[in-house]
Amino acid sequence: MSTPEISVVIPVYNEEAGLQNLFDRLYPALDALGAAYEVLFVNDGSRDRSAALLREQFERRPDVTRAILLAANAGQHMAIMAGFEHARGQIIVTLDADLQNPPEEIGKLIAKMREGHDYVGSIRRKRQDSLFRTWASKAMNRLREKITRIKITDQGNMLRAYSRSVVDAINSCKEVSTFIPALAYTFARHPTEVVVEHEERAAGESKYSLYSLIRLNFDLMTGFSLVPLQWFSMLGILVSLGSAALFLLLIARRLILGPEAEGLFTLFALAFFLIGLTLFGIGLLGEYVGRVYQQVRHRPRYLIEAVLEKTE
Repeated sequence: MSTPEISVVIPVYNEEAGLQNLFDRLYPALDALGAAYEVLFVNDGSRDRSAALLREQFERRPDVTRAILLAANAGQHMAIMAGFEHARGQIIVTLDADLQNPPEEIGKLIAKMREGHDYVGSIRRKRQDSLFRTWASKAMNRLREKITRIKITDQGNMLRAYSRSVVDAINSCKEVSTFIPALAYTFARHPTEVVVEHEERAAGESKYSLYSLIRLNFDLMTGFSLVPLQWFSMLGILVSLGSAALFLLLIARRLILGPEAEGLFTLFALAFFLIGLTLFGIGLLGEYVGRVYQQVRHRPRYLIEAVLEKTE
């Protein structure tokens, strides 16, 4: 297979209901670009018929279609990593399979890449998500930017384009847990963003629960910055100084006014606050220790069951 200019990497997890719609819109949109391309689907251990549908699509368009079938669910970002390691194009585009990002918008990213940028992010013009999810995402965006200093306007949008050099740098990393847009931003020299349309999910349900989103943001913040630990250290210093000042105040009060009979519940409240603060600090430290533990085990990030591709 000749080297294409564009590789489109699409992670797929239980998307049986919407895959045909994706096929019907994706290939015409890429054909209209007038450039050599390949579509690289990564089946992330789907439990429905997604793998069978990908195999059928490969048989229909073997010239531009490839499929990687993972043996088990590895997560969206690890599935994209598998796609990156097999992509052949000079421009690599990531796209979700749920059609919330219209495939017709890929052309905007390709045009920006051809202007000389090595990383093009996307910003949803009008999000078609619930109000809570939209608000929570914006709040986490602001918090993440303050902690990591990574300026990504819309971190939840996976429609992005990467140059070959940026993808090669990402492939050289052996992290078992990462956030690809942020990792790419650290390697990019000429990043930019474009505004794209956003649609409601065509079929199926979102694979990201509230817990998954919280988990993802913990990985993002602890994987790219030590600021949370530094903030907590400074908070610990402030609490220690406050406790010392309160201790001195109580001693002075006892010497001047005599022993205090009341204030038991205030003492309980203070104790519970300090205990909660300690537990939070232990949990935060555990996040970093857990990442080190995952890394030193040297387990494979994903297992490939099969690769469907046309051979010369």
